[in-house]
Amino acid sequence: MAIRVYKPTTAGRRNASVNMHAEVTKKRPEKSLLRPAPKSGGRNVQGKLTVIQQGGGHKRRYRVIDFKRQKDDMVAIVVGIEYDPNRSCHIALLKYEDGTLRYILAPKGLTAGDKVMSSANPLDPTPGVCLPIKHIPTGMQVHNVEMEPGRGGQMVRSAGLGANLTNKEGRWATIVLPSGEIRQVSVECRATVGSVGNPDHGNVKLGKAGRARWLGRRPRTRGVAMSHHQHPHGGGEGRSKGGQEPSNASGTGSKGGRTRGYGKASDKRILRRRYSRRYGQLKL
Repeated sequence: MAIRVYKPTTAGRRNASVNMHAEVTKKRPEKSLLRPAPKSGGRNVQGKLTVIQQGGGHKRRYRVIDFKRQKDDMVAIVVGIEYDPNRSCHIALLKYEDGTLRYILAPKGLTAGDKVMSSANPLDPTPGVCLPIKHIPTGMQVHNVEMEPGRGGQMVRSAGLGANLTNKEGRWATIVLPSGEIRQVSVECRATVGSVGNPDHGNVKLGKAGRARWLGRRPRTRGVAMSHHQHPHGGGEGRSKGGQEPSNASGTGSKGGRTRGYGKASDKRILRRRYSRRYGQLKL
């Protein structure tokens, strides 16, 4: 059982569940791929608080992930699947024929002992294989998708996600993202076959405030409860927003308004936004 639901033996255990990480086979990380991960606590270089609700949490070390997958035409064996505290999905440690070690995002179904490859040429599209989109059959699920060739995967990297490759025409391929957005990317961009593993991540209920603090999340204060100089909704007599549209502390709209800049060159590559005024939310 991947998710364990506890009996309400205490108030903190009531409505709490934990991910058992059944796919994880390797407990200790590879030291050569670890880097320091200092905390900022939501402060900038001047020490001023710029992001609220951040601070505390367990100490972490960053795992260097190979998002580019450019070690081509060399078989890699999966040493093990590991837990990564810096992301929602699990990671897989690969050992190439020349002894090189690399971490990748662990696709669903990948286990220790499996073989994966990356190549600029056609290969059998099995989970974990990284190819240019022009060599991936349409109708397949992909993840870790590049937005520009050679830049490394930027889209579809969270636990349990997968984008559908629906069409290829000329220079462009059409993919349906998990959010419902339909987007074009170059057929030269690389993607990894399969969906991201650890799909049970979204089913976990923390159950108590303390578990959120372990993750580095501080309590949230409502804007209307703050002073006028702390939040656009603050100040006034009683509960008053002062006529301000719902927004966050920096004044950006917080009820689903668009935050993408206008006039970007890539606007024409978005065929359908994740939320359409005409069609609503696309259900996958």
